[in-house]
Amino acid sequence: MQDRRKFTLIFALATVASLAQQVPDQSFDPPVPSPAYAEGRGPVVFVDEAHNNFHTADGRYQAFAKLLRRDGYRVEPSAAPFTAEHLSRADILVISNALAVENVGNESLPNPSAFTSDEIAAVRAWIEGGGSLLLIADHMPWAGCATDLGRALGVHFTNGFIRGILTFEPGMGLADHPITRGRNEKERIDAVTTFTGSAFRMERGKPLLTFVESTESLNPKVPWQFDADTPKVDVTGWQQGGTLRIGEGRVAVFGEAAMFTAQLDGPDRVPSGMNSPRAEQNAQFVLNLAHWLSGPLDE
Repeated sequence: MQDRRKFTLIFALATVASLAQQVPDQSFDPPVPSPAYAEGRGPVVFVDEAHNNFHTADGRYQAFAKLLRRDGYRVEPSAAPFTAEHLSRADILVISNALAVENVGNESLPNPSAFTSDEIAAVRAWIEGGGSLLLIADHMPWAGCATDLGRALGVHFTNGFIRGILTFEPGMGLADHPITRGRNEKERIDAVTTFTGSAFRMERGKPLLTFVESTESLNPKVPWQFDADTPKVDVTGWQQGGTLRIGEGRVAVFGEAAMFTAQLDGPDRVPSGMNSPRAEQNAQFVLNLAHWLSGPLDE
């Protein structure tokens, strides 16, 4: 028992150190051969920075923002609470790894909502009126902090960890969808790679990434601290990516955030995200996703 606890502590400390050393890969600059919009003339994309977000437009989601800007989108940081007036300026809202105030500096359970009930109602109404939401909630604690917002959209997260780097391919969890088909054959997606993350179920909608092999979510009380008594949930058949329509709007949900980044992890500066050798098509997947959210791609 003592050795197991020692291993758990070392593993947790190493992981925390790695998270602290995640920095944007400034050299990542994939081609955008056919921009969807003229430079600076596309839809407005708000990247949420008002909820203690781990990923921000000028921080760990710098590559994401840069890629969309090169596709013509107008990407802006969003530092205000969600209200009807604030959201009226946006075409697409991106929420990635929002954290409750109570969990700043202590990410152990409980992981309450990062959003007030009024904010959740405002986001839901904005979507119904035609807004598009990209909701990303990674492993614990972020999935827990997104639970109330997800439930309002018919999406149910498990607040745990899907460990490992996974590649979804046709026949292995990657769905045939406008996002994977793209606008033409050159934009077709044959593989999407994710890095750990969480799982969720949708009441309705279209799966994009589904766990088709035996998969467990480990749900500890403290992030990254696992032992033989850690609760486990069988999430085989659950999703790590999916889309749905609500009213006039569109929603895309993902249980993994690094797949949208290009970052360098740890002291060895290991590529993680769109810049990973295992994720060659992730950048095009991001562009296709944005095209579906803003309209050029449709069912």
